[in-house]
Parts: sequence; structure tokens; C-alpha cells
Amino acid sequence: MLRSWFTVIVLALIVATGSAGPALADKSVNRSSAGVAIKGYDVVAYFAESKPVRGEARFTHAWNGATWHFASAANRDLFAKEPERYAPQYGGYCAFGMAKNSVIDVDPEAWAMSEGKLYLNVNKSVQQQFVKDVAGLIKAADQNWPNHRTRLAKE
Repeated sequence: MLRSWFTVIVLALIVATGSAGPALADKSVNRSSAGVAIKGYDVVAYFAESKPVRGEARFTHAWNGATWHFASAANRDLFAKEPERYAPQYGGYCAFGMAKNSVIDVDPEAWAMSEGKLYLNVNKSVQQQFVKDVAGLIKAADQNWPNHRTRLAKE
């Protein structure tokens, strides 16, 4: 009896999150081995507070194969309504790296906004290089991302 209730609970969790977990999700979103996007930072906070803020595990939303953390229920709800508006470009991988045709992890503290979009970089030194030629680097990254996204989705 206990095993059947456990099975029901596990199946309910799978249905509620939309997946069986991060192991089955593609890698087109930069996420940890536990499936947490951009190291647990609240992507809405970049827009609302103009700074990086760590999210909390109690405020989460599953989207695009990852679990996104938020600093508040309000931020979680904003993201849930419009995830494409708040999600970082290039799946949360380094924008400068993508411009150079490479998939690189990020430091969520190294970020920039341009035309209402969030761009993350590998570190603050690279972020400084990125902001010197935002338009040119975004143009190059936009050209490179579709091929990388397709490849990562298959991994």
C-alpha cells in the first residue's frame, strides 16, 4: 500500500513539473546538475531591482527544462506569465562567449541589459568587454545561438 501511494505521489510530481526531472531535460538552458537555472538567481530581479538577487528554493517555477528560483512569489508569478520576457538570452550562457561561437557558463553577477533583454557573462572582466560593443556582439551571438541551441537540445 505504501509503495502504491509513493508511486502516485511521484507521478503527480512529474505531471505537475512537466518532466521527470533535469536528467531528461535538454541543455539549452544553462542549469546545474540539479536542474536549477542560472545558479539560482532571480531573473526578474535584474529587471525590477536592476541588480542580481539570489532566489529562494521556496519560490520556484519549472520552465524550459529547468527550475527557476525567485526572491519572492511576486517575481515567480511575473516570470510564470511571461518567461521569454525575463529569461536571459542564449539560454543563460555567456553572451560574449556566444558571440565568439562558444558555449560558456556564467557568473550571474556579471550581467548587462540592452533593449529590455538580459545578457549574462562568464565574469566581470568579460562583462566590461561585452558592454564596449553590445550591438556588434549581440548581432554575432544571435547568429551563433540557433546552432548551439539545437545541439544543446539534443544533449
